[in-house]
Amino acid sequence: MTPRQQDAPRRASGWFGALVVVFALVSALATFVVMSGATPIAPVHEVVVGLFVLNAALILVLLVVVAVEAAVLIRARRAGVAGAGLHVRIVSLFSIVAALPAMLVAIVATVTLERGLEPWFSDRMRDAVFKSVEVADAYAASQCRSLGREIRLLTDDLGRAKPAYDADRRWFESFLTARATALGLPVVWLMKSPDTVLMRANIDVLRDAPKPDAAAFEDAQSSPEPICVVPSTGRVFGALVKLQTFDDTFLYVAREVDPLAVEFPALARGAAVEYLGIDARRKGVQIAFAAMYGLISVILLLSAIWLGLNFANGLVAPIRRMIHATDQVSSGNFYVQVPIRRSEGDLAHLGETFNKMTAELRRQRDGLVTASEVLDRRRRFTETVLAGVSSGVLSLDEDGHITISNRSAEALLGTGERLLGEPIARVAPEIAAFVSEAMSSRQRQISGQVAISRGGRDRMVNIRAARESEGAGAGLVVTLDDISDLVSAQRTAAWADVARRIAHEIKNPLTPIQLSAERIRRKFGKVIVDDREIFDQCTATIVRQVDDIRRMVDEFSSFARMPKPSPAQEDIVETVRQIVFLMRVGSPEIALTDNLPGEPVMARFDRRLISQALTNVIKNATEAVEAVPADIRGKGRIDIAFARHEDGRILIDILDNGKGLPADQRQKLLEPYMTTREGGTGLGLAIVGKILEDHGGGIELLDRPDGERGALVRLWFIETGPPEAGEDASDSSKATAETVAGQMSGTKA
Repeated sequence: MTPRQQDAPRRASGWFGALVVVFALVSALATFVVMSGATPIAPVHEVVVGLFVLNAALILVLLVVVAVEAAVLIRARRAGVAGAGLHVRIVSLFSIVAALPAMLVAIVATVTLERGLEPWFSDRMRDAVFKSVEVADAYAASQCRSLGREIRLLTDDLGRAKPAYDADRRWFESFLTARATALGLPVVWLMKSPDTVLMRANIDVLRDAPKPDAAAFEDAQSSPEPICVVPSTGRVFGALVKLQTFDDTFLYVAREVDPLAVEFPALARGAAVEYLGIDARRKGVQIAFAAMYGLISVILLLSAIWLGLNFANGLVAPIRRMIHATDQVSSGNFYVQVPIRRSEGDLAHLGETFNKMTAELRRQRDGLVTASEVLDRRRRFTETVLAGVSSGVLSLDEDGHITISNRSAEALLGTGERLLGEPIARVAPEIAAFVSEAMSSRQRQISGQVAISRGGRDRMVNIRAARESEGAGAGLVVTLDDISDLVSAQRTAAWADVARRIAHEIKNPLTPIQLSAERIRRKFGKVIVDDREIFDQCTATIVRQVDDIRRMVDEFSSFARMPKPSPAQEDIVETVRQIVFLMRVGSPEIALTDNLPGEPVMARFDRRLISQALTNVIKNATEAVEAVPADIRGKGRIDIAFARHEDGRILIDILDNGKGLPADQRQKLLEPYMTTREGGTGLGLAIVGKILEDHGGGIELLDRPDGERGALVRLWFIETGPPEAGEDASDSSKATAETVAGQMSGTKA
């Protein structure tokens, strides 16, 4: 199906919707005009109901049209079609702009109608209408009362003159006329029936006054009181009463009154009835107008939604094409082009600009891809070179922030995190002063040595800094070489040579001195009588001190001639358990606890040397515990823990609650002749470090992990044992240390 064929149903739907909208708007306008009474068509019930039904039908058709369009829009929104959100916002805006004024007008018109009708149907107005009826009735009643008083007076007079009526009718007529004139009654009749007048007052006023009807005579016949006769036409009020002293004779009097006295009561009653009818229909009228306004508002709202949908279709279509093309560009397709339709005006110009932009981006991208490939090859080469360099390499910008680092630098600085972007003063404050000096120096390259402490270990680092280029804004390339092992080896070799010379020079005269002292004690011990105790004490002191000196010389000799390890496959757990047992027997006042696995752990090591190292460390721990006064430390305690790591390391931790280790220059305790204990030789930890180094491991001096007083000494070596005889032990140990340095620097007990 071609696009034109696909658009045909939508165009037909658009024309149908337009016709429905136009017809609905015309119907709403016609309803308003008819309801407002501006046409010859009266807004009677049938007309109003017909208009409402027509509007309701059109609203239903509009709802169907809008629902179809909205369903298409909702499906597009759920499918994530580009521009669906804008489509919804445009339709919402059209609906709000159209509905709010219509709703406001409907509310204002309804309220205005309510406020306009309310004064006419208030209690005051209702009282005024009903009071007018009462006033009219009261006026008529007052006329009747006045006639009643006068007819009673006249009845009394005629009753007294009854004998004259029977004797002299002419005189009686004159008397009747005189009394009528005196009472101001123009009509005074003596009647037997509605058609028979027996006598009348001779007054030339109202000669043709209306006569009372038969009903009035019947009422007067049965009532002792005068009957008020209000004519249905004319303006004559009368009164009729039966004369008791006369035989079957009635007295009828009448006079003229203001015409309103007769007409106004009927008018007032008619007006009151009409007022009550309008009041009863008031709610219906208000509801009808409110319904009319509501229908008009709904028609306007639906029409606005339909117009918004169709307007948005024309506006969103090019934007949707633009969004689709932008999505293609964002995914890397710079060959996409937006179709241009001249009828779309500025949006067509926007499409042309977008096509030019994508062409320019495509050209620039091709250039950037080529340059990126070249830079990527150079980067890989640089990273490969840096990864293979054992020295740490750092590149710093002019502000001292790290831009490049290799794994050796990260392991040496022991941060445990990536260094890129970090200031050198935070990562390695020990070299911050050197970097600052290099930044401000005029020399292109400077070098020096600094001490770096990480994880309780002091390292001596040879540092060199070279400026990247001349001028302001140039960074530095800093190289770091760890020479700690070299310095330690040099220092150990020097101390070994000194120890060898001292042992040789001191050991030679020790035996003659000891033999001479013993000979003197044997030969002269029996001869000397005076101060014999002092003599024995002095000779014993000489012999004892010679033994101490010989022991010290033996330690010097042991350090100078440390034997090569003879590794064998042994159970390291059993070895540790035996040493702990011996030390527990030798120091019963201290609680020695071990956390060792129950099953054997086989490793390749020299049992005698490892036992010697472990004995030295536990002995130092007991001496550190004993150095703390008992009232301060409480119960002395030493804990020995064992761990076997997946990387092939065996760890033995000795934790005590003794006096602890110094915070500064802690690593120097591993150097020969460095001690903090009075009377110590300073060779114990040096020998331990040498033994573990020969086994491919090391020793760490740490604080207690719980922050309490005491120390943690960690011994570790490789499970596979020391290197073979043909391998350089120092190189192997250094390589092993570099392999696990990153893990060891941050390890806690």
